[in-house]
Amino acid sequence: MGYGQPPTDDGRSSPAIYFLVLFGRDGGLVGPEPESQATPLKPLYTLGHSNLEFSEFIKLLKDFRVELLADVRSLPQSSRFPQFSQPGFEKMLEDEGISYLFLGEELGGRPDDVDAYRRDGLVDYRARRKSYAFGAGLERLLRELERRSVGMMCAEEDPLECHRFLMICPEFVPLGIKPLHIRKGSQIETQEAAENRLLEATGFAGVAANTLFPLARLEALEDAYKMQSEKAAHRVSPLAIDRW
Repeated sequence: MGYGQPPTDDGRSSPAIYFLVLFGRDGGLVGPEPESQATPLKPLYTLGHSNLEFSEFIKLLKDFRVELLADVRSLPQSSRFPQFSQPGFEKMLEDEGISYLFLGEELGGRPDDVDAYRRDGLVDYRARRKSYAFGAGLERLLRELERRSVGMMCAEEDPLECHRFLMICPEFVPLGIKPLHIRKGSQIETQEAAENRLLEATGFAGVAANTLFPLARLEALEDAYKMQSEKAAHRVSPLAIDRW
């Protein structure tokens, strides 16, 4: 099912080596470095804090040896679960030996940029990916992955319900970086397994595990991302767009 356990001391469950890419001044992808000059990257995990107690959340991070938590919430606050609110959240992480980096302005799902919204008020993930801010956030994550493992955090436990999977992760896959999604109980859902689950949920089960026709899977996956984003993306009043 694409789920796994935390990495073992001998490294048997460690992710493969990934390669750094370069970005142009406009935030667009230029291309990979030559293989001989490639920089090996650390693992990239994603997770949602959901309704966990802080101790439970920390256990997830430590089970997978996450060294840096990258917060991709647009607002690093939670009225329902204040243990995940700034500024206290960062201090609690530091006390556990885990660094904190806020990237909500660059990679958050509720951007403060009118160009990221459709006329009907829905965040357009494709448009947001083309922005300079998004490119800068992605580049920052890549730089961090050169030296330490990263956990990219938002609120939703299920990646399929969160912009971290629907908006951010698709940009990593073409670079050879396959995020690993930490689920409840310290289980791992691979990026491919999450994609297959998305395909099944949006009516494309027939190509979910299609290895004979990979192009058909990629085309269906693009449609599936779009369909799921219609359900999960942040929406504001169209009137707010007009007044922006």
